[in-house]
Amino acid sequence: MSTRGLVAKIALPYAEALIESARSMNLVQETTRDLDLISELLSESHGLRDFLTNPLIKPSAKKTVLQKVFSEQLNDHVFNFLYVLIDRRRIALLNSIIDSYLNLSYRLESTIIVNVSSAIALTDLQKTSLKRKVQDITDSKEVRLVISVNPELLAGLVIKIGSKIIDTSLFGQLNQMMSYLNLVSS
Repeated sequence: MSTRGLVAKIALPYAEALIESARSMNLVQETTRDLDLISELLSESHGLRDFLTNPLIKPSAKKTVLQKVFSEQLNDHVFNFLYVLIDRRRIALLNSIIDSYLNLSYRLESTIIVNVSSAIALTDLQKTSLKRKVQDITDSKEVRLVISVNPELLAGLVIKIGSKIIDTSLFGQLNQMMSYLNLVSS
C-alpha cells in the first residue's frame, strides 16, 4: 500500500467521527466552512503547517498558536477536534482528514467537487458559468470548484469531475498532436 493510501486510511475514521459529531450537533455547514478556511490557510502558510506538524513542538504550544490564529473564526467543535488531533499526535494528517471530511460532507449534501486547472486565474463570471455547466451536465444541485492556476497549460482548462477528465488546454492538445504524429511516423 502506498504512503498516500495509508495516510488516507488512517485519516478516514477521524473524518467520519468529525462528521458524525457535527451532524449530531447540527454543525455540518459550519464545520465544513471552518475546515475550508483551515485548509486554505495551511496551503498558503507553509510556516504554520510546518509548525503544527513538527513533533518537537509541545502540544500546548500548538494549541496556543491555533487559538491565536483562529480565535474568532472557528467554532468550538472544530477547535476541540484540532486539540484531539494534537493530543493524539495526528495533526500531521490534518490535510488528509479535511479532504476526507469534505468528501463525506459533499456526498451527504449531494455536492460534486470539480478540480479545475487553468492557465490563468478565472474571473467570477467564468467560475459561475463553469459551475452552471457542470450542474447541467451532472444534474447535481451543488457544485464546488477547486481551482488551481497552472501556467504550463499555456491556455484553456483541465477539468476533473470524479474520474472523468476534460482537457481543453493548449498543452494537452499539443501533446495529443505529438502523440498522433509519433504514431503516424512509426
